[in-house]
Amino acid sequence: MSVKLGFIGTGGMAGAHMKNLQTFDDIEFTAMCDVSEERAKPRAEEFGGSAYTDFREMYDKETLDAVYICTPPFAHGEQERIACEQGIPMFIEKPIAVELEQAIIIDEDVRRSGVITSVGYHWRYGGNAQYAKSVLEKEPQILGGLGYWMGGLPGTPWWRVRAQSGGQHVEQTTHIFDLARYLLGDAKMVHGVATHGSMADVPNYDVDDLSMVNIEFESGAVANIVSCCTMEGWNRVYLEVFCRGLVVTVGGPNTIDRKGETEPLPQTGGPDRDRVFIDAVKTGDSSQILSPYSDALKTFRIMMAASKSFETGKAVDL
Repeated sequence: MSVKLGFIGTGGMAGAHMKNLQTFDDIEFTAMCDVSEERAKPRAEEFGGSAYTDFREMYDKETLDAVYICTPPFAHGEQERIACEQGIPMFIEKPIAVELEQAIIIDEDVRRSGVITSVGYHWRYGGNAQYAKSVLEKEPQILGGLGYWMGGLPGTPWWRVRAQSGGQHVEQTTHIFDLARYLLGDAKMVHGVATHGSMADVPNYDVDDLSMVNIEFESGAVANIVSCCTMEGWNRVYLEVFCRGLVVTVGGPNTIDRKGETEPLPQTGGPDRDRVFIDAVKTGDSSQILSPYSDALKTFRIMMAASKSFETGKAVDL
């Protein structure tokens, strides 16, 4: 069986998936859709399929076995709804929305339709995260974590507009929030603070310069996750998890520290997220997908709670 794929959004992230998928011998690129014909046509010429600038037309004209939705956060919604109506499995790049209500509606559509979904939290699939999880599962108690996504300002214009990206903690640091959930369990309380004002010279910029989010997990563990987009020539992107006598760091140094003795985490060996999704589409068995839409919604709720806490100054009970 050759899986016929459509793409909605054909930018850089979509391109990474396409290059990986073209190594598979059981897929067929059927449609490339982007609001920019200048992006859609070259992708169709390089990988195959028909080019579209309207995903509704693509859905009407093509018979698809699965669709990759790789649009900016603010553009999610209608394309997922139609896929659910037509029973088309979806691979959706994160974050899944900019508003919680929209994500909840899509989740309800997914549940009613029963379509297979996978959200692009690729950190979960890495050999380092997989090994870290296996180590931490043997620990009697995880105390907490410190997470960071600190670096410079991305050049994408919509990224710096809160209504379009949700802010850095939603669009970028989402990987750290998700990894914390993957390793520490589900969250029950969120409190955050944020600051801004140092980037007044940047046009159309209204996101936070730096934010700190405290999370209390159902397990009793706690975490603090920091986002910062004002750093130039410096970055810190990883999650540290603390247990008694043990520190596991995923991302950055990728290490396990046991009472002063350090060993590296393996960098390979995790499953390929695209391969897992395609196999699920072919077999109907989605059990190997590590982040279906319903699970990604739990991560999204943390970021939305943080956004609310930034505004109100109060903790948000999940």
